[in-house]
Amino acid sequence: MASSPSRAAASSRYGTGREALLRAAVHVVAHKGLRGMTYRAVAEEAGVNNSLVAHHFGSRDALIAAALGWASEQSIAASRLQEAAQQEDTLTEALMALLLAEPELQVFQYEMILEARRRPELAGPVSELYERYVSALAEGLEAFGVGGSVRVVARALFAALDGLVLQFLAGVDREEIAAALEEVHRVIILRRDRPAGSAGF
Repeated sequence: MASSPSRAAASSRYGTGREALLRAAVHVVAHKGLRGMTYRAVAEEAGVNNSLVAHHFGSRDALIAAALGWASEQSIAASRLQEAAQQEDTLTEALMALLLAEPELQVFQYEMILEARRRPELAGPVSELYERYVSALAEGLEAFGVGGSVRVVARALFAALDGLVLQFLAGVDREEIAAALEEVHRVIILRRDRPAGSAGF
């Protein structure tokens, strides 16, 4: 039986295999919310049969957890948090490029964070999401020369980045977000230049 034109288009857009299903799941949640994510919706978006989704993930919850992990990996890789923290003029450009290129990744993750308030079983995967981001930023800060409690600094800085991303998605002016991101980077530089053990942030 030949594939329909819509299914062929979906397959070419997302590729094939497990990653295509994860991309499709992210798209569905970003546009319909978690309640709109069914095997059927993901399969239609990816251009495959429903049974393929079940074959790869076994359950809807397993698909949700896998999609959350995949989305954070994609975001961290695209934003280059580890290297961006080490270089002048890189952090703002990298994060703005990510926001402009794949806003669905960010929307999906915020949807999952909000849903975790209603579904305790998502609390663990959402906590892991934040830990991956903080760890990536901490590695970059440490390589950049930031001393002291690097992980605490990384968590505080990521909280600022996280809030700015949410503001961008809410429609705050792009130039204002970029200016704020540059300020975050200046804080990173100041932290590196401060002698170890000095008081204050």
